[in-house]
Amino acid sequence: MSDVLEEITPLSEKDCFHVVDRHKSEFTYPLHQHREFELNFVENASGVKRIVGDCVEEIGDYDLVLICSENLEHVWDNGRCDSSDIREVTIQFSPDLLSGSLMAKNQFASIKKMFRDADHGVAFTMHTIMKVYDDIDTLASEPESFMRFLKFLKMLYVLSRSDYRILASSSFSHAERNPESRRVQKVKQYINDHYTEHLRLEELSSLVGMTPTSFSRFFKLRTGKSLSDYVLDIRLGFAARMLVDSSSNVSEICFECGFNNLSNFNRIFKARRGVTPKEFRAMYKKNKVIV
Repeated sequence: MSDVLEEITPLSEKDCFHVVDRHKSEFTYPLHQHREFELNFVENASGVKRIVGDCVEEIGDYDLVLICSENLEHVWDNGRCDSSDIREVTIQFSPDLLSGSLMAKNQFASIKKMFRDADHGVAFTMHTIMKVYDDIDTLASEPESFMRFLKFLKMLYVLSRSDYRILASSSFSHAERNPESRRVQKVKQYINDHYTEHLRLEELSSLVGMTPTSFSRFFKLRTGKSLSDYVLDIRLGFAARMLVDSSSNVSEICFECGFNNLSNFNRIFKARRGVTPKEFRAMYKKNKVIV
């Protein structure tokens, strides 16, 4: 997207990572993206609206997010926050920090998976945040750079072994989920190619030679979602992408993305995204800058 700020981070080739620990009264940085991976911690900012891809959420007193994609737009918006002392700790590091040969080792398997999931952005639970809070709290003040790196590496490992939620939808971020069985991949590809059409269970199950009942159980077991929920999420992701990238009106987007009822589309979009399609578009427009 040419009108999203492409952030140039201060990270140098000689640094393992760059960390900034700051206190402020508001968020002013616009919608942006960057090549570097980013772990962002926010404290005492209840009511702030966090946008990662097409995921819009209001955060509580603590928020910790990892983003590992150069094409995933994100921003923290003041929203309903009235705090005068917001703390933000931002850690940025190169995707090449942990080499391919190192990431292939068994000891790094969970970190590798977390980075892959964070192509869509991931948010950590409060329980997980408390596990790494002390390290985040003292990372910037650690005097020895090598010890600072070890603390950061331990933090990544703890996070990768803890609970987190994936944020942006795959159809919005244009990033694939984790590797899956060929049958699941075949069905997902078909859905991506035909999401604007009426998709029947019988049709999809026949693609992989299974009965509709067996396929429904198989798909939910492998993806964690029912087929209908998955199709709905794909359509909403493409709709959100069109709201950001096109000038089509909401009604046009509704029908182009496979929905056959505008009021139903508005209701489902707000239930899943927390805002209406018009509000979602307005939020992105508000946070964009022309560069």
